[in-house]
Amino acid sequence: MKIVFAGTPEFALPSLRAAAARGEVVAVYTQPDRRAGRGRGLALSPVKREAIALGLPVLQPESLKGELMQDVLRQLAPDLLVVVAYGLILPRKVLQIPRFGCWNVHASLLPRWRGAAPIQRAIEAGDEQTGVCLMQMEAGLDTGPVLLHKSTPIQPAETGGQLHDRLAEMGAQVLADGLGLLRAGMRPLPTPQPVEGVTYAHKLHKDEARLDWNEPAAQLARKVRAFSPWPVAEAQVAGERLRIHGAAALDLDHGQAPGTLLAAGKQGLDIACGSGALRLRVIQREGGKAITAADYLNARHDLVAG
Repeated sequence: MKIVFAGTPEFALPSLRAAAARGEVVAVYTQPDRRAGRGRGLALSPVKREAIALGLPVLQPESLKGELMQDVLRQLAPDLLVVVAYGLILPRKVLQIPRFGCWNVHASLLPRWRGAAPIQRAIEAGDEQTGVCLMQMEAGLDTGPVLLHKSTPIQPAETGGQLHDRLAEMGAQVLADGLGLLRAGMRPLPTPQPVEGVTYAHKLHKDEARLDWNEPAAQLARKVRAFSPWPVAEAQVAGERLRIHGAAALDLDHGQAPGTLLAAGKQGLDIACGSGALRLRVIQREGGKAITAADYLNARHDLVAG
């Protein structure tokens, strides 16, 4: 079987390794190198670095909409195109090139959380369960029939980064299962997504990271978890802007204005919210590194009573 793989970020790496395990990947598509960092040098995508390490040819078109780029894919004569967080739109003509079409590994239980940020949106919304789907791609955004899926509970303190890593490995397993069936001549049965239960996981934006103390503490705690490690929640606390890496919701009736510092101790900084309080446990000052609340208070004696 000849497989072409298309992906860009870290999430795609376990799936790339699974697809390439039997030497069937004939080419890897990834987004063009982008300028990044303080030096603005060209940065290779994680998938490109992995493909080079595996000795696989890498293609980096700006788009797959042109006939020339589509001809390049046709010449590869793939049986299957596997897409994992590629980041570029695949035209209908591209979907029709591989013999078995295009498969996508998606980090949610479709049709819930179609779109760009399913992992973070699931945590932010308070979902108790999520998972991965192997989907047969079609022209719509994550609308194709599901071939295989695997579910998992979201742990109470799990961050976006931690869930990302777990789902990346689960996605690779689901892909490997699908490829195993295909090799054995048992093409996975496509199951259309239900019409009910569709939600969209819109792309994360940095301005979402600013916490509004008028919101309930439980909701803010979920945002802190969801936005770790990026874009990282931030808020005005005790007269300065802090980035918040770890926090917990407290169910208490404080009667204070949202944003009021209720208590400061080794366990954390308790901030009044619209309902309940948010205990800040791991924080970061401007220009500093992430530290515990206890270490922060060593530099902010003015916040400690007595």
